[in-house]
Amino acid sequence: MRNILVLGLFALCILPNMTQAQERFTLSGTIREAASNETLIGATIAIPELQTGTTTNEYGFYSITLPAGEYAVWISSLGFQDIRRTIELDKNVSLNLFMDEAAEQLEEVVVTEDVEKLDIRKPQMSVNTLAVSTIKQIPVVLGEADVIKSLVLLPGVTNAGEASSGFNVRGGATDQNLILLDEAIIFNSSHLFGFFSVFNPDAIKDIKLYKGGIPARYGGRVSSVLEIFQKEGNSKELKVQGGIGAVASRLLMEGPINKNKSSFLVGGRGSYAHLFLPLFDIDNRAYFYDLNTKLNFKLNERNNLYISGYFGRDLFSINERFINEYGNAVGNLRWTHLFSDRLFSNLSLIYSDYYYGLELDFVGFRWNSGIQNFNLKYDLKHYVNDKLQINYGLNNIYYVFNPGEIEPNRADSGIIQEQLTKKYANETAAYIDIEQEITEGLSVNYGIRASHFDRLGQEEFFTYENDNPVEFDPFLLVYQEATPIDTLSPGRGGSLKRFFNWEPRLSVSWSFNGKTAIKASATRMAQYLHLLSNTSSPTPLDVWTPSGPFVEPQLVNQYAAGYFRNINDGAYSLEIEGFYKDIDNRIDYIDGADLIANEAIERVILNGEARAYGLEFLLRKNTGSFTGWLAYTLSRSEQRTPGRDLGIDNGRSGLETGINRGEWYVTPFDKTHDLSLFGNLELSPRFSLNANFVYQTGQPTNYPVGQFEFQGLSVPIYGFRNQERLPDYHRLDLSAKLLTKQKPGSSFQGEWVFSIYNAYNRMNAASINFRQNNETGANEAIRTSIFGIIPSVTYNFKF
Repeated sequence: MRNILVLGLFALCILPNMTQAQERFTLSGTIREAASNETLIGATIAIPELQTGTTTNEYGFYSITLPAGEYAVWISSLGFQDIRRTIELDKNVSLNLFMDEAAEQLEEVVVTEDVEKLDIRKPQMSVNTLAVSTIKQIPVVLGEADVIKSLVLLPGVTNAGEASSGFNVRGGATDQNLILLDEAIIFNSSHLFGFFSVFNPDAIKDIKLYKGGIPARYGGRVSSVLEIFQKEGNSKELKVQGGIGAVASRLLMEGPINKNKSSFLVGGRGSYAHLFLPLFDIDNRAYFYDLNTKLNFKLNERNNLYISGYFGRDLFSINERFINEYGNAVGNLRWTHLFSDRLFSNLSLIYSDYYYGLELDFVGFRWNSGIQNFNLKYDLKHYVNDKLQINYGLNNIYYVFNPGEIEPNRADSGIIQEQLTKKYANETAAYIDIEQEITEGLSVNYGIRASHFDRLGQEEFFTYENDNPVEFDPFLLVYQEATPIDTLSPGRGGSLKRFFNWEPRLSVSWSFNGKTAIKASATRMAQYLHLLSNTSSPTPLDVWTPSGPFVEPQLVNQYAAGYFRNINDGAYSLEIEGFYKDIDNRIDYIDGADLIANEAIERVILNGEARAYGLEFLLRKNTGSFTGWLAYTLSRSEQRTPGRDLGIDNGRSGLETGINRGEWYVTPFDKTHDLSLFGNLELSPRFSLNANFVYQTGQPTNYPVGQFEFQGLSVPIYGFRNQERLPDYHRLDLSAKLLTKQKPGSSFQGEWVFSIYNAYNRMNAASINFRQNNETGANEAIRTSIFGIIPSVTYNFKF
């Protein structure tokens, strides 16, 4: 696949004819919200006469080069009133525009046929976007609007169940998702072990999830990219908004530092349910808090400076004898520069830190671990003409992995302080990504990414006989940890192993009537980091580890094809996509693997392979008093770890059993059927109803297949991995939103949100455990459920 794509890229690169028979000029500028000066991402600038156009980038900038002439220009963005301008393009023109929010009482905006053609022709596929306003409408547990819980209502996106961390995309694991907040990597997206996500919806400006056809500017993960941008802050006037909920509250302030030139944004959230536990004589705690910040400085017409950050912490404790704390801290200093009306650049210096720790007072120790990275990236967007846009850039990430530090937490502790060997790595990448319109109906997006990963030296490194850290006993037919034969001390200045990969990307769109398109994509990506977790849902104590001498990078080839149609002038939209992906070097674990505080993790893991395939269906209703969507995914996600042939004579060479005898088995995140329905009914400008229904095939799990008696105890026997399933999962959520009456002349606006999670009280199984009944002696199954029906109320306000 790689050679074919590379040859295709070089062939396409010679297609553009850069000579111009007619004089051409450039229309460029920035699109902003009129009320706040906030730049708008993805606003459409259409030229109906030429049936062409463009969209604003992540910083609200657009550029399009056209033949000289007079044109009508239409500017549109979801939730804002359209703008129409007539321009005389006899020279380069800078057109900066401000868009007003669409008022509730306005007649609904009719999407024109020409704007439809612009959207349907774009080669980008397998991408989902959610407006923040939509996220706030979706009913969720305890009434807190949640980004991740909203994403799992989209096709191809699932999670491991209620109160589970992370999300899974097209049968991939949670560690295969690249999560970016203002370009900074987020390693754990959950608060309170999955009850909430770390993203405060009040501070969010734009959300985009790439499931396939991922542009070459993204790398480092093999399943998806979730890109989230925070607001820049209102540079016109001070604004405050927030909310008071059943378990958490939030407050956000934004306003000008220097009016129309600089602004600030600061927002915080915190939960407080633990404060009421002492009233019930419960000495436990479980809470989170986070802080979003951003500063925005307009230096001049061509330069902007942004400083953004996020800090969050979770704490869970039981009687002060068990304390678990974890959280993210990220910061980004960005400088955007406009070299010309066709060349835009962004330089970012990014820091990201994920900390996770555990304190066991009854044992007498504290354990601290984490991962840090420093990222320098430089991206350029070159708007060559209305048919061709070239993006290119490079970035370098330096990693520090702390697998764990154990220290005593009190004077009488018998624990000896120990620092597990830290690991270091450096990841460098360069890319070029081209979006080109070949003909009126045919558009392509093609590019290539070159990535290099250097596993740097460390203080101590184990070596093994025959370079094999995992041994196989041919008589007991089990894998076991090998004993190191030597310890090396290469130091941080050395290199343990280097990897290099070409990662080509190609997406094609063929629009044959302006309303319908067929699209296809092929993507190759490399992932050099691995999350060590043998649970179905990641926990804060899971450890990230880099590729190296015994752990190969994950490599994916993903292919997708789809049918896309705008129906009834955009009132409805239909997307049908099929996908297939195969992953090399997906890590698997030997039976009985111990992952926590393991000094030599290579002794309990094996390199296997994975594959996933499926069909996604999404039907949206976009206009009118009733809006919503129906999403359905039929898919399969499997993994295989065959026995190795090491070329070593052990008396029974070549008879390694692998995992599950080397056969394919479903992954913990395989969901055969996944159905989601969401609907929003606007009964009046002040009152609306919302509902969503979810149905999923039960999660794969393991049940005992037998038992034996040992010294009076019943010991269960388990069969192959993931051969059984929990019962199917389904629930219905309801909510109602009521805007309070706004007093004349007052800017204060209040809103009540009443919600019912799991309206018909379905006791979905989070797990099923087996035990022996003390009275009858018979074995019995015990279902554990997280939530039944949960009503809640939230009050939101802004002024």
